[in-house]
Amino acid sequence: MKLSNMLLALVLMATTNEVLAYGSSSSSKKACTKPKFTEFTPANNAQVEPASLFSFIASSSTKPDSIGVTVKGQAVEVTITPQNQEFLVQGKLPAAITGDFARISISAEGPNQCKGSDGWLLKLK
Repeated sequence: MKLSNMLLALVLMATTNEVLAYGSSSSSKKACTKPKFTEFTPANNAQVEPASLFSFIASSSTKPDSIGVTVKGQAVEVTITPQNQEFLVQGKLPAAITGDFARISISAEGPNQCKGSDGWLLKLK
């Protein structure tokens, strides 16, 4: 009887340790909050001139110093202004861009190095 009780205790201890190992690893991971971008101006597919101004809002989960903007692969200098716990980002299309369309591409980092990206397309006059 003592041998069977000892075997039962060993089986229960082994099972308990395996269950705890699975539970502890998943609970220690932190959630990834990606930055979000809204209020694109001018609107998607709007017709604009080269060197036109553009703007958008970056969510409060965005690290402002990580915001990068490119137009047709060219880096664009932007101004970032805190606004109601979000960030207003403003820039100017390069004057030398050519073609029928230009995509404004945005990338940024949020908490825990979570990366987010977005963008929109403009028609050039």
